[in-house]
Amino acid sequence: MVSLCLTGDLMLGRLVNEALLRYGPAYPFGNVLDEFCRADLRLVNLECVISDRGRPFSRWEKAFHFRAHPQALRALQLARIDCVVLANNHVLDYEEEAFLQMLELLQGAHIPYVGAGRNLLEARRPVLLPTQSGPVGVVAFTDNEPGWKAGPHTPGTHYLPVAPESLPVLKEQIGQARAQGARWVVVSAHWGPNMRLRPPPHFRAFAHALIEAGADVFHGHSAHVFQGLEVYRGKPILYDCGEFVDDYAVDPVLRNDWGLLYRVELEEKRIGKVELMPLYIDNCQVNLATGPTWEAIAERMQMLSAELGTPVSREGTRLWVTC
Repeated sequence: MVSLCLTGDLMLGRLVNEALLRYGPAYPFGNVLDEFCRADLRLVNLECVISDRGRPFSRWEKAFHFRAHPQALRALQLARIDCVVLANNHVLDYEEEAFLQMLELLQGAHIPYVGAGRNLLEARRPVLLPTQSGPVGVVAFTDNEPGWKAGPHTPGTHYLPVAPESLPVLKEQIGQARAQGARWVVVSAHWGPNMRLRPPPHFRAFAHALIEAGADVFHGHSAHVFQGLEVYRGKPILYDCGEFVDDYAVDPVLRNDWGLLYRVELEEKRIGKVELMPLYIDNCQVNLATGPTWEAIAERMQMLSAELGTPVSREGTRLWVTC
């Protein structure tokens, strides 16, 4: 059995960057660091560029620009991050110069990345993460910032609209990961608008189609708030994992400072269960939620998942979904 930790967006720029430089690279992860280290693999969406170069993107209007100092690489290493998803709407916030430096820094730190690259071929390529039980393949795409789509000879993200015409591309990538030896395949998607608690029907149909195409886990993010978990054909669909670390203003109703750490058990012939650990973000740091906050997160997750036809089990302070 392989345990895979999945999170929402990891944003290490702005105030988080300042805290990281002031208090040390372990600071943003709080007491979640111990949970990370208990897993076999850790996959996160890196919602910023890591670089000390570039200038804020200005070719069209963009409200937010996120950049972390290269010392943030040490934070990723301390958290034992095995792969970062770069298919999102912030990796080119400081234009191509900073983006290309980040790719070099990640390679130098031996941290694989997926969903973006120096050209379209690299942006589309699956990544295989080795484990003692066999490789886990990761495929990633985003429907954000179509202007950042990688070209045959230009850097960028693996952009795809959430539409039927995109499915053959992703099916090909899933097949490519299998052909390269992947025992399990995760599809990671930075998709949809912000601050939505529920996936729209066409997103559900799209995720279902990817499970039917051979994906074992769907890992969604982008909404800033977590959405429900659905088990479809015995495979978990995490429509949106919400936030993991950030410095964002908090909506008092939607509570984008609430999150979850998802630990997926990849068994030999099936997905066993998904452990759900409620999280709370405060002062640029994530920690395991406790007390009334834990209860509120658990209740929301149970409600949202029940709407998708999936029960969330609870025993004491344990939450899980059986696949």
